[in-house]
Amino acid sequence: MPSLSPPPRPNPRNRFSKKPPCLIKPFLNLNSRGHLSQAISSLELLTRKGIRLPSQTLASLLQRCAKTKSLKEGKFLHLHLKLTGLKSPNTFLSNHLINMYSNCGDYIGARRVFDKMGGRNLYSFNNMLSGCAKLGMIKPARKLFDQMPERDVVSWNTMVIAYAQSGFFEEALRFYKELRNLRIGYNEFSFAGVLTVCVKLRELQLTRQVHGQVLVSGFLSNLVISSSVVDGYVKCGMMGESRRLFDEMKVKDVLAWTTLVSGYAQWGDMESANDLFDKMPQKNPVSWTALISGYARNGMGNKALELFARMMVCRVRPDQFTFSSCLCACASVASLTHGKQIHACLIRTNFRPNMIVISSLIDMYSKCGSLKAGKRIFDLTDSKGDPVLWNTMISALAQHGYGEEAVKMFDDMVKQGVKPDRTTFLVIVNACSHSGLVQEGIRYFECISSNYGIIPDQQHYACLIDLLGRAGCFDQLIDHLEKMPCKPDSRVWNALLGVSRIHGNIELGKKAAEQLIELEPQSSTAYVLLSSIYGALGKWELVEKVRHLMNKRQVRKEVALSWIELENKVHTFTVSDTLHPLKGAIYSILDQLAGQLDEDASLFEIESTS
Repeated sequence: MPSLSPPPRPNPRNRFSKKPPCLIKPFLNLNSRGHLSQAISSLELLTRKGIRLPSQTLASLLQRCAKTKSLKEGKFLHLHLKLTGLKSPNTFLSNHLINMYSNCGDYIGARRVFDKMGGRNLYSFNNMLSGCAKLGMIKPARKLFDQMPERDVVSWNTMVIAYAQSGFFEEALRFYKELRNLRIGYNEFSFAGVLTVCVKLRELQLTRQVHGQVLVSGFLSNLVISSSVVDGYVKCGMMGESRRLFDEMKVKDVLAWTTLVSGYAQWGDMESANDLFDKMPQKNPVSWTALISGYARNGMGNKALELFARMMVCRVRPDQFTFSSCLCACASVASLTHGKQIHACLIRTNFRPNMIVISSLIDMYSKCGSLKAGKRIFDLTDSKGDPVLWNTMISALAQHGYGEEAVKMFDDMVKQGVKPDRTTFLVIVNACSHSGLVQEGIRYFECISSNYGIIPDQQHYACLIDLLGRAGCFDQLIDHLEKMPCKPDSRVWNALLGVSRIHGNIELGKKAAEQLIELEPQSSTAYVLLSSIYGALGKWELVEKVRHLMNKRQVRKEVALSWIELENKVHTFTVSDTLHPLKGAIYSILDQLAGQLDEDASLFEIESTS
């Protein structure tokens, strides 16, 4: 884009007054055809002639720059104002400039315009406040809010939404309550922030209260608001209430349908999710991805891949989340063939994957047994500034038993200036655990808070328990368990139960199982592991007691599955499977193999005795 040199002293006759001169017409033509960059480039000639565009045209252009996040073009428009003698734009144009800079992520530019404004109005303050909120700058937003000479419902709504989206839920609720108490009125946007809090906190009581307020206020007919209330109930696991509200909605858009489909999938009711999906009058990539992701998360990788194939047949363009979910599905069923096909699809369509998709590719290749391919993708990735990428590669190395290489990868990550996050320490301690690198694992655990200011959570402690337990360091394990800053949850007790089974530590195993059964009485994990401990030690009467307790509480053991891929099709099996369509042929071959093994064993015995 050409640079704008300072114009000669402007001639008043050249300035735009009543009718635009002929020089402006080409610019207006470009602008009307949507060629924003070309239109802005043509400003140089107007600037040299000292011709300033009309305020309405400038405002329209600034709006387009804001909408398309075209900061470079927006700055040229601002420069055009300065070079045509308007160094201090009026309030109308200044407000548009603030909006443009804020939408383009340039807080300094927006603030500079705001600070130089001579006649700020309420809209100016709200505009700047909204800019801070969009950029997640809560402290500057709060400071500006406190300095405002007057505030309206927009000001309060902005703060509620800003706090909610930034995770300051208590402040969001406090501002919302103050807004309601002020009696200055409210609108549908007043509920947007507090509904975000409902969704994030998963507070059923709060969701019901807000639902009641929305209903009384008459905003339940607003699609976005009603969909948010549905989502609030979904996040609380109240699928019955969310479905009733959904059914009562007179108008439903794709967002509303997708919210409920995603909810059913989230809580494992894939049958209801699929039924609702099939009834959708319209579907978008998000809808397809919600169901695909649900299948992948609920251990139904084959279904996820079948749905993806159907999506491609329908010519629906997948997005980043779709590819990520499909790759996770491939990893879950260890289908390297399908994984390669999806990878090829990414390449063939010139799709530019984000870091999540790249990490999913590495994870897929690793879990399908092709660590070398995963490492190659990691090495070929240009930008390695995201810890997610490193976490995935460290985890992949650990899964394949390369603990020392995982440790080296962590060290390389730190050397390259990538800051480890919570997940990084989970995967590195886990890598040390499975490779017997006890001291290294303890060192990494201790530096979580001392070096990086991250407070270890339950998952970190579960990894530490697993690390110490696998190495048989039970004294240290108990010491760390007793010093935990919070009460151990099911993840910690699960880890303790697992290592107790490995070492046959009945006392610790029993304690862990009792705690786990108390926390999750319907989960089969504790019962099964405790039964395994007793069985390994030959205490069959205790095994029988555990099984009796499971039957009494109607606890069902999760069915273990095995997969095998043949001719591009993944076959799933369970123990004593009677549902597979080829069960007759399979069992026939198994009987033949068993018979052959018996014959071979008999021949071996005869040869040994002769």
